[in-house]
Amino acid sequence: MAETLIMGAVAYAPKVVTIWEGFKAYFAERGLTFDYALYSNYERQVEAQFEGAIHLAWNSPLAWVRAERMAKARGVAVSAVAMRDTDRDLTSLIVVRADAGIEALADLRGKTVGFGAVDSPQATLIPLEHLSGHGLQAGRDFTARRFDRLGGKHGDHIGGERDAAMALMRGEIDAACMIDGNHLAFTGEGTLPAGGTRILAQTGAYDHCNFTVSPGVPTPRVDRFVELLLAMSWDDPTVRPLLELEGLRQWLPGRVTGYALLERAVDEQGFYAADGRILAADYRY
Repeated sequence: MAETLIMGAVAYAPKVVTIWEGFKAYFAERGLTFDYALYSNYERQVEAQFEGAIHLAWNSPLAWVRAERMAKARGVAVSAVAMRDTDRDLTSLIVVRADAGIEALADLRGKTVGFGAVDSPQATLIPLEHLSGHGLQAGRDFTARRFDRLGGKHGDHIGGERDAAMALMRGEIDAACMIDGNHLAFTGEGTLPAGGTRILAQTGAYDHCNFTVSPGVPTPRVDRFVELLLAMSWDDPTVRPLLELEGLRQWLPGRVTGYALLERAVDEQGFYAADGRILAADYRY
């Protein structure tokens, strides 16, 4: 029997098992022996890529940044081979209440801004970098309040962002940071009342998750994995439920051009060192 291609994934929600069991069956039906290993956090998962435990990983953008740094420091390479159509060109928002009288970023001086988890690219790291670029430093110009849920999951859950949104509407904070899609979702579900908030600022665009191939993995098996992945069709009734659960309509080839913004945020806030070591002192996972 052909050697099994093993993928790592982080168990940020119960649906993860359903998703990857479905993918396992999809690949098996097409002759690719595939399995997955679940990790409780991305830090362990990335480290497993360099220990030879997994051949590839479904990585968050922050996990990709760490994996690439670790690879460069060791003189090896990792590659991003595929991503969702919904992983490209995303933005984060800084949202205020519509009646708050906050008209510009400068008006946040002396205010309290809500963020997501400590390791959330979309709700913490990138918004902090955006504010810094406009001359606003946490602890100096405004008070940062983190809604720090599920460390190690890199903000894949939306609990911290939703908590910040609810705190905003209760008047506990003056602004809340969230990814653009969650702003729409929170408005649709009523967490943010229609017309009750206003977008104060929008960050630059960035990319989200990707399949990261571990160092030294034979190319043919990865090529077959990517071939089958990209062939998944929204019009296939057996495949569509899996795509819906994973939040996409189409798989696309991977790219790494969309991580520059997060790279700057990681360096500015001292989250990872250049060699991938974790520097964030209050990070628990």
